[in-house]
Amino acid sequence: METQEKKQELLDKRYMRMAEIWAENSYCQRRKVGALIVKNKMIISDGYNGTPSGFKNVCEDENNLTHPYVLHAEANAITKIARSSNSSEGATLYVTASPCIECAKLIIQAGIKRVVYGEKYRLEDGLRLLEKANIETVYINPNEEKSNEK
Repeated sequence: METQEKKQELLDKRYMRMAEIWAENSYCQRRKVGALIVKNKMIISDGYNGTPSGFKNVCEDENNLTHPYVLHAEANAITKIARSSNSSEGATLYVTASPCIECAKLIIQAGIKRVVYGEKYRLEDGLRLLEKANIETVYINPNEEKSNEK
């Protein structure tokens, strides 16, 4: 019989694969990031990195630098919740790259209690802030997953 922990691990891996697929919607060239917010085993929001509504879907300038107004996947998923009747209180956020400090602040304020992430961002201040706020963080190595599927 499967333990609750093992079931959660399987769910985490499945939702992370879904977040990776969702990242493919991004128009960004440098990095595509996807996010899902899950509560009670239901996806209640999703997001990927990109420009705000009404902006041209171009994330980088002519020097391949990201425009400062590009939204991160987590921010898109959290702001989508704000425009709905759903609540992210107690939810889990699945994101393909670890959150930056700005997104970590939004995660805390949104009441999200758990963050499962893939690729590690070069700065870890976002993860440290989440841990300081007693938000559980779980790293799933995306490369390990791909090699296990073969």
